[in-house]
Amino acid sequence: MTFLITGGSGFLGSHIAAELLRRGAPVRLLVRDPRRARRALEPLAGGAEVPMALGDVTDPVAVAAAVRGCTGVLHAASVYSFDPRRHAEMRAVNRRGTEVVLAAARDAGVDRIVHVSTFGALLPAPGPITSDAPVGAPREPYLASKAAAETVARQHRRDGLPVVITYPPALLGPHDPRLGDQTRRLRDTLRGLMPIWPDGGFPIGDVRDVAVRHADVLTRGGPARIAAPGRFVGTRELLGALREVTGRRLPAVHLPAAALLPVGWLAGLAQRVLPVHVPVEYGAIYACKVARPLDDAPVARPLVDTLADTVRWLHEAGHLSAAQAGRAVTRRPIGV
Repeated sequence: MTFLITGGSGFLGSHIAAELLRRGAPVRLLVRDPRRARRALEPLAGGAEVPMALGDVTDPVAVAAAVRGCTGVLHAASVYSFDPRRHAEMRAVNRRGTEVVLAAARDAGVDRIVHVSTFGALLPAPGPITSDAPVGAPREPYLASKAAAETVARQHRRDGLPVVITYPPALLGPHDPRLGDQTRRLRDTLRGLMPIWPDGGFPIGDVRDVAVRHADVLTRGGPARIAAPGRFVGTRELLGALREVTGRRLPAVHLPAAALLPVGWLAGLAQRVLPVHVPVEYGAIYACKVARPLDDAPVARPLVDTLADTVRWLHEAGHLSAAQAGRAVTRRPIGV
């Protein structure tokens, strides 16, 4: 039994691949850049050689070749960003990639398929949500692209394809190969670049727990839709936990998310022409405003453990100084 993983050079995809390898499961990755994929896997899989198929998830020929001979497919590839410069890319990749990968799995007769969605595809909602909620209509480009991709996956499910849809929360944890949105925001906070925060919050989980959940689903199967481990965390609680693990004051002003949305929109206009990343993002503010608890999510490990391991890794990887990481540098790592 060989499992194909798309997005294996990303944060969640690389952790899922490593978890499957630890279980002795044969893994194949569909990647655009094999060297980048090997760099992502090296600290997680101990240098294990993993077969790789070269191609893009929007290329039907490359995807069909990658799927051939596999009995399971996990589609984790997507463009995850609130950067307005990538809006066109995420619209092209997130929905179209899902169409191509699931169609290839269907045509190859794959009997175990997992589509990695996001809790944000179910937003906005008036109250707490579950994995059985309808697809949402978020007014933010990344979340809207994931909602569109989920619509494709649900249609395949209705047509009889054995696809399981999963809902990860926002992810933190060590070994983020590309410094994704959440990890970058944590780094920027500790660098003093985020003194203003929106009220509200969002579900947060540890990438290691979420990887285990996905490996379980891929190897054992599961119901049509599954929430991944995590819990809703308010921005004030998040900063409080970060202060606890670093021992730093981290002064911040909290304002209503609705009041900050125009600021995020203006920052997005500036980001289109500025060569450096602007740490104020409309999408992040919007998510804090509309996010709701995912009530059927499994229990997650303590937030302070995830934060401590993330901050320590950021320091070890050279993204934070010892002073910026604070006492998280000397805290004992939690591990897998």
